[in-house]
Amino acid sequence: MKKLIIITLAASMLVQVGFAQNKLGQTGAQFLSVGSDAWGGGMAEAMTIIEMRSASLLFNPAGMARMDATIDIMASQNQWIGDITHNLFTVAYNPADGKYGVIGASLMTVDYGEMQGTMVWGNDKGYIDTEMLRPSAYAAGVGYATALSDKFAVGGQIKYIGLNYARSVYPDEYGNADTVKNHIAFANAFDVGTIFKTGWHSLAFGMSVRNFSDEIKMEKESFQLPLTFSLGIGMDVFDLFRESMGNQQLQVAVDALHYRSHPEQLKIGLEYKPVSLLALRTGFYTSEDENTDSFDQNDLTFGVGIQQFGLVFDYAYTPKGVWNEVHRVSARFSF
Repeated sequence: MKKLIIITLAASMLVQVGFAQNKLGQTGAQFLSVGSDAWGGGMAEAMTIIEMRSASLLFNPAGMARMDATIDIMASQNQWIGDITHNLFTVAYNPADGKYGVIGASLMTVDYGEMQGTMVWGNDKGYIDTEMLRPSAYAAGVGYATALSDKFAVGGQIKYIGLNYARSVYPDEYGNADTVKNHIAFANAFDVGTIFKTGWHSLAFGMSVRNFSDEIKMEKESFQLPLTFSLGIGMDVFDLFRESMGNQQLQVAVDALHYRSHPEQLKIGLEYKPVSLLALRTGFYTSEDENTDSFDQNDLTFGVGIQQFGLVFDYAYTPKGVWNEVHRVSARFSF
């Protein structure tokens, strides 16, 4: 156990060194940084220590380790900014009540909508329309998690990522539409995470590293995936007053995130359960703009979850100012 903890800390230090050697804003495939499920969306995506069954593959794969069901399935849709749609599907299988760990799989697809293609041309406008384009992307992953003790869990995920940013048409030396270039790229990425339960009430710590990979090359340009390092802490604060709170729960989670692509960020999420069938959620995250220090209502998130007969329906709402609202809906089923 001590060796595992030392290895985890060493990996964290290596990741931090890697961040220090990269400038901000040099990443692509930003959809990998978006929490597309409604449970996490309602809590500002502060989910590093939250055990989400199969949906943990999105934030910290170690969260699958203590899954108390045999099979868990989750489907979600995220109506993101700019009319971009994220569709997410996750599944986890616990073959022997956790004795051999939990395996899971995830699939995220991104639809960027239609856009008009153009080509440089010698007319008054300087261009002509070519065809309607529909860029897309996807990430498919396979993960595994296990509880090494009643306090310590680890997990990992291997992902295969595909990017299809449509194509470009270029005129030849005579002005004819001659050259067509397809903007397609593929990459492998890895996620790894841990969760440590302290034994003091429900207090837990967590760590995850997401989207670790080599550079992706598309035509002549190369870019990194959005590598993200997160540290989390959280607990059900009603554990401190259990006799007076009864079965009510108030989960508080705080994540500190270090990105390759933009400044550090703090995320705080709360989930209140007055009864087991209902969850009310809210969250707050600091602005990604390093020049902004003031509070903004667009930094808030809200969500609700309803559970009955093994089915869970979640909804999350996030105001995005000039980008309009973001809506996430999810359905989960376990047995």
